[in-house]
Amino acid sequence: MKNGIKGKVVVITGASSGMGEAMAELLSGCGAKVVLGARRADRLESLAKRIEDTGGEVVWLQMDVTRRKEVQNLADLAVAAFGRLDVMINNAGISQLHRMEALDIEGWEQMIDVNVKGVLYGIAAALPIFQSQGSGHVINIISTAGISIVPTMGVYAATKNAVRTVSEALRQESAGRWRVTGISPGFVATEFISNIRDDSLRTAIQNKADEIAIPAKAIAHAVAYAIGQPDNVDVGDIIIRPTIQE
Repeated sequence: MKNGIKGKVVVITGASSGMGEAMAELLSGCGAKVVLGARRADRLESLAKRIEDTGGEVVWLQMDVTRRKEVQNLADLAVAAFGRLDVMINNAGISQLHRMEALDIEGWEQMIDVNVKGVLYGIAAALPIFQSQGSGHVINIISTAGISIVPTMGVYAATKNAVRTVSEALRQESAGRWRVTGISPGFVATEFISNIRDDSLRTAIQNKADEIAIPAKAIAHAVAYAIGQPDNVDVGDIIIRPTIQE
């Protein structure tokens, strides 16, 4: 696996914490050149320093996936710094959980902007580079919420199922020109839950996560597995969750 990762140029959105941070550290440790994007510059700078201190190659850019130009700038940074782009990991995501009757329209729009449009912007930035190179790999971080639908997660699950649909369409359209992987995490120990505005829901989900959540590094290992396969092997879907999760 490590030999299949070494030297590859990997862009990661949402890289300042949680799963994105874990991916950056693990992939760098496997020899990848990592290009990190997120909104929190201080966290990116700290992560980049840790990677550099262990001999890794890294560049970073403060950016927001809801702004197409900034996503394009991140992909362009990969090419400018390292000459190519091998893997685009669309990892940035947000959840706002409410029952539909709460009419949290602002929350719906935020999830659509980040979870759907942010992924599409990542694909739009990467594909022309992949077409020019003749190869590439899109990895979209989805969610088990899109598999098992429950109350309060309707719109969040819908955004994730949109990404699942886009991922499969992109795979079919590739005709072998690029690889596409969708990874659906379950409960993972990250800051993700802190974004939920509803106090009672946030507390309930946090308590459940504290009880069963798996570490972010588990998702990073799944990403590394997909990247490390031979070029003619496309790992389409991975579901990774706690053994106790329903």
